[in-house]
Amino acid sequence: MIVQTEAIVIHSLRYGENDLIVSLLTKKSGLKSYLLKGVLKSKRAKIRASLFQPLSLLEIEAAHKNKGNLERIREAKLLVPYTSLHTDIHKSAIVFFLSEVLHHAIKEEAVVDTALFEFLQSAFIWLDTHNEIGNFHIVFLIRLTQYLGFYPDISSLSFPYFNMLEGCFQVVDSNRYCVMGVHIEQLKAFLGTTFDYSIQISLSRSIRKDILDAILVYFELHLHSFKKPKSLSVLNEIFS
Repeated sequence: MIVQTEAIVIHSLRYGENDLIVSLLTKKSGLKSYLLKGVLKSKRAKIRASLFQPLSLLEIEAAHKNKGNLERIREAKLLVPYTSLHTDIHKSAIVFFLSEVLHHAIKEEAVVDTALFEFLQSAFIWLDTHNEIGNFHIVFLIRLTQYLGFYPDISSLSFPYFNMLEGCFQVVDSNRYCVMGVHIEQLKAFLGTTFDYSIQISLSRSIRKDILDAILVYFELHLHSFKKPKSLSVLNEIFS
């Protein structure tokens, strides 16, 4: 079946000397993996390897057999060319971090989720076109939980403890995953907020790191086989 669809580059892996295996979140078919033969061999190849940088927004024509094997891309082009996402050092650190998160969080057997695709697409365009981005990854991860099915219950937001296992706020400490503190109080400011509003939230470097660490534990508790991104240390270093 030939499919023309918008796609987001989630992950790429060199295969042999000349080939790439890429994972793309497509708008029409969900997460798909493709084998790009010879794409690293020649700069004159029909499909350029440079298109498949993390989180690039593409438009592709692909042949889908839907048999669980690697699919084939027939044509690919940039849908929205970024101006700074892959050249600004701070944005690049966020890009590699988030691509790792998405690689572990989104599975190929997942159903097509147009709302998730559109959220990711608009988020990356926002990141590319704004300069105040220190809180972007925090808002992004919190909003991502809405689409993955474990957004925190905010009906008791005034309570001091955040029960990460249950995803709710409560008065007492009931298990080892109940946390409280300044970083949890600051975390509350990000619940229900937007990327634009997050610019107004002022955080110290240490509090921002503590919030991020808590969110990643939350992901580990709610997503089977989720792994803390290896690029986290680079992200923390860039924003330190």
